[in-house]
Amino acid sequence: MDFKDFSEITSLTSSISESNLRAELKMYLVESKGGAIGCMLLALFFLGTWPAVLTLLERRGRLPQHTYLDYSITNFLAAVIIALTFGEIGKGTHDAPNFLAQLAQNNWPSVMYAMAGGVVLSLGNLSTQYAFALVGLSVTEVITASITVVIGTTLNYFLDDKINKAEILFPGVACFLVAVCLGSAVHSSNTSDNRAKLQEYSSDSLDSLKEGNIVKSKDVESGSDSAEKLKAGTAVFLIDLEKRRSIKVFGKSTLIGLTIIFFAGSCFSLFSPAFNLATNDQWHSLEKGVPHLSVYTAFFYFSVSCVVIGVILNIIFLYHPVLNLPKSSLKAYLGDWNGRGWALVAGLLCGFGNGLQFMGGQAAGYAAADAVQALPLVSTFWGIILFGEYRRSSPRTYILLGSMLFMFIVAVGVLMASSGHRKH
Repeated sequence: MDFKDFSEITSLTSSISESNLRAELKMYLVESKGGAIGCMLLALFFLGTWPAVLTLLERRGRLPQHTYLDYSITNFLAAVIIALTFGEIGKGTHDAPNFLAQLAQNNWPSVMYAMAGGVVLSLGNLSTQYAFALVGLSVTEVITASITVVIGTTLNYFLDDKINKAEILFPGVACFLVAVCLGSAVHSSNTSDNRAKLQEYSSDSLDSLKEGNIVKSKDVESGSDSAEKLKAGTAVFLIDLEKRRSIKVFGKSTLIGLTIIFFAGSCFSLFSPAFNLATNDQWHSLEKGVPHLSVYTAFFYFSVSCVVIGVILNIIFLYHPVLNLPKSSLKAYLGDWNGRGWALVAGLLCGFGNGLQFMGGQAAGYAAADAVQALPLVSTFWGIILFGEYRRSSPRTYILLGSMLFMFIVAVGVLMASSGHRKH
């Protein structure tokens, strides 16, 4: 082997190494179906858990305005963390620039889609915080999820150029609707059970309380050191809860809660399609040669509008509260540390949950990523474990509850099975 041959081999090896290094340093994106499903499953847990945290704080008496302001801070922080880590890993290219590089590009049409998605999500999340108290955690999640699946998943299917398998996707949507009907029946049955308990309540109810199936106020509601123990699901438990919670529900019209839920569901059904348009530009709004927004950049802009709307509305609600809540102030909010840590955790859970949902949707299709709307499965679990929902209910309620949870499991599996693979 002469010097010329050796020089050519060295040059070729160097070229291959440099090429491999570039490939290894490419910006991180979820591209496999397995990775996308993993993102969706983790998002399902996160997005099903944060509503339970907000419900816990409301039942302990913390004003929802205070809670949502704390939640908004860490919800935005999660988007910044994702953008500065995943969005900056590796070397960006012209077609897939890194997060910081995209901030200076002329991509405002896509930015506006992303920010519009953030606005409707913020309005939806803010609304559900009140619906959790008026209608209950489980049924609120069930109805809003149903509206999201029926409207949002259908829109995403067509925006994604039908990359999901329709013969699997739409039967999954149908399973979701069946679960929604069962969820509504659960709520109706449980409401009847509670009404019967309150009607039968009398002054000697406290004397009839015995050990077993009990819930401590410290564990679930008040967070205090009270040794008082009440049976979950009894009339006394319901009355005690009403005294402690910040949003009073006795005497409130059911129509108010249902109106809030349907408004929130309509908002939720639009945020994912808006994000889809922001990252894939199906309507060709960007100028020629301008790359699509990466999922990380879009999520950042999405979260900017989300936090701005949430903060502005809740500052207004401090001084002009709704549903007969007491007035507050910025000074009172800043001094309210009772439960602040939990509110901050809720914001992180929601922020990372949304980010994972979008990362999975970019790879497998946003219609399949809407499987995370089966989050009532998780929320119902927390409702039963933390808040004693459905305890001491009728056999009919338990049968309906089990059927609803089973159908949600089927719906999640079918929607995830419909996932396709986006061509890059």
